[in-house]
Amino acid sequence: MASSWGRAHAIKAALLVGFILVVLLNFFSYHYDVKFDKLTHIKALSHTSSPLLWPKRTRSSSEVTNITHTQSATAISTNISTSTVEDPKLINISNISINTTAPQILNESLPMGLEHFTRSPEHPVTGSTKFIKSLMTTLGLNACPSVPPDLEGPIEVNITSDTIGNIERWLAPKLKPGGWFSPTECNAKDHVAIVVPFRDREPHLPIFLKNLHPFLQRQQINYGIFIVEQTVGNLFNRAALMNVGFKEASKMSHWDCFIFHDVDLLPMDDRNLYVCPDQPRHMSVAVDTFGFKLPYSTIFGGVSAMTTKQFSAVNGFSNSFWGWGGEDDDMSNRLKHMGFHIARYPINIARYTMLTHRKEKANPKRYEKLVSGSKRFETDGLNSLKYIIKDIQKKPLYTWILAEIPDGS
Repeated sequence: MASSWGRAHAIKAALLVGFILVVLLNFFSYHYDVKFDKLTHIKALSHTSSPLLWPKRTRSSSEVTNITHTQSATAISTNISTSTVEDPKLINISNISINTTAPQILNESLPMGLEHFTRSPEHPVTGSTKFIKSLMTTLGLNACPSVPPDLEGPIEVNITSDTIGNIERWLAPKLKPGGWFSPTECNAKDHVAIVVPFRDREPHLPIFLKNLHPFLQRQQINYGIFIVEQTVGNLFNRAALMNVGFKEASKMSHWDCFIFHDVDLLPMDDRNLYVCPDQPRHMSVAVDTFGFKLPYSTIFGGVSAMTTKQFSAVNGFSNSFWGWGGEDDDMSNRLKHMGFHIARYPINIARYTMLTHRKEKANPKRYEKLVSGSKRFETDGLNSLKYIIKDIQKKPLYTWILAEIPDGS
């Protein structure tokens, strides 16, 4: 009895010593890597006389939508969604006043190490270091670094057409069913759901997926991509689809951060981290079709990021915007109403290219909805959402949610 009791204590002591040893080895290994990275970073900077250049344009200028100075001025002065540019005759601008006091805009600084980012040469990883990091990851102790080591900075966007089958053969082996990903080399801090409202954009989807998956994987985050498609019949309700994506994705897993992403926008710099800061972040600051300039200060459309708590606090998007336009500006007003501020990365980082597509018919009532929006903040949104799920499939590259949005929801 005494010998078995002593043996049990010996085993426990051995496990404790082993655990402490692993922690110490990881600690010294981490600090060695940091020191090495700093040295190589400084060395790289000393041999670099100019900053990283932007990649070549992904398409010729003739393919880029022509945005006139008059249209841009209209978009800025009305402080409404970019669909204003499509048909400025729908409203007398002088008779409308939205957001007369602009919400505070936070020019967000990049995480330390990214602001003057230059790709450092890779240093060899020994077998013992790899084993230690693997063991620490298994034990949940090896947190991913705040600055992912494999970022490239400005990237070349690939807009060539391809089939879903070809992209699946390339990317699916790294993914879990439903287009979910977790880094294997470290434990990600951020769990991010990418929600994409979708209808009639089939050619864009393969291009979107083949660009976004590698982009996100280099950022070492846990993520899932949710394509939320609306059934045919009623007018498109982009905002309601994003609310559906939030609710259905939340049923499948716990997500810290939601990024609402148009399928025709592709990021051009992987330092544009797809995570949620303390304040809601407008991601697509500089789009090529707008001359890489911000159309107006309160814009929150295209690609936007909010934590689960932030999105719930503003009651999600309004479900009242049928057709194109208005819902993002209503969200901007909701954020201001709840005391949030819009954060943005620098304009040279948060750059996007837009895939060409035909212009959609704008919603002529969007301005009326915007003006009266404050009356519906607490009653129109997540708590009033009505939808019918027709199908959910975990495809190799994404989770597909087919939803019917009844008219008048």
